Amino acid sequence: MGADQAGIELASAVQSLRDELIEAAARGAGRNVRFTVETIELEFTVELREDTTGKAGVKAWVISAGAEASLGRTNTHRVKLALSARDTTTGRALEIGNPDRGSTSGFTHENPGDDGGS
Repeated sequence: MGADQAGIELASAVQSLRDELIEAAARGAGRNVRFTVETIELEFTVELREDTTGKAGVKAWVISAGAEASLGRTNTHRVKLALSARDTTTGRALEIGNPDRGSTSGFTHENPGDDGGS
């Protein structure tokens, strides 16, 4: 990847997803509906290049579609990851929301503008 083309380290992209899932779980606290995160599929176009700091050898950089077009297919690779999110405390699948089942008492079968007439 050229110096003029920005990229995101693959590790940073995955860390951002982890942070967003934690934030979603926190925002879901106290809600009546909860989602279970099972399989997370991520697909990136990456460029592999040597780490110029000499720390890691090779790093994978996520690139944008525009950068991919300008680099050509020979310089890029598709990486697909399938992840499962787990709560480190319980070992169970990550749940986003409240453990209460919730209530459907506020839902009706009537149309809001329907007064029952024809």
